[in-house]
Amino acid sequence: MVDDVDPEDGRNETRTQRLDRNWNQLLQELRVLQTGTQLLTGFLLTVAFQSTFAGLADWQRGLYLVVVSLAVISTVVALMPVALHRALFRRRAMAELVEWADRMLRIGLGATGLAIVGVLALVFSVAAGAAGAVVAAVVGALLVGGLWLALPKRLQRGTEAPHGAST
Repeated sequence: MVDDVDPEDGRNETRTQRLDRNWNQLLQELRVLQTGTQLLTGFLLTVAFQSTFAGLADWQRGLYLVVVSLAVISTVVALMPVALHRALFRRRAMAELVEWADRMLRIGLGATGLAIVGVLALVFSVAAGAAGAVVAAVVGALLVGGLWLALPKRLQRGTEAPHGAST
C-alpha cells in the first residue's frame, strides 16, 4: 500500500486506519478501567453512611476522603474520552482524540492505583490498626508499582518501536 503509515511495522494501514485501531484499543482499556473505578467509587460512597463510620479515628476519615477523591477523579478521568468524543464527533479530530484518551487513561490508571492502595490501607486500619495499614499500603504500592509500572517498562525494553513510529 503506497500510503502505509509505517511500511516496516507489518500492519499495512493508513494513518486513518491506525488512528481508528488505536481508538478502539483505547476504548477496550477504558471499559475495564471505567467498570472498576465506578464499582470502587460506588462502594466507597456508601461507607460514610454506615454506622461504624462514626467510630473511625480522624486520620482514618481523612484517609477515606483522600481515597474517595482519588476514586472520583479516576472515574471522571476515565469517562473524559467519551465526553471528548461527543464534543469532537465528525470534526476530523481523531488524532487529538486518541492522544487525549491515552493521556486520560494513564492518569486514570494512576489515580486508580493510588485509590486501590488507599482502600487497602483503610480496610487494614480498621481490621489491624495503624501498623497494619502501613504494611498493607506498602505491599499494595509495591504490587501496583511492580505490575503496572516496572513490569511494562521491563517488557518495553525488548519491544521498542522504531523512532517516530506509533502503535
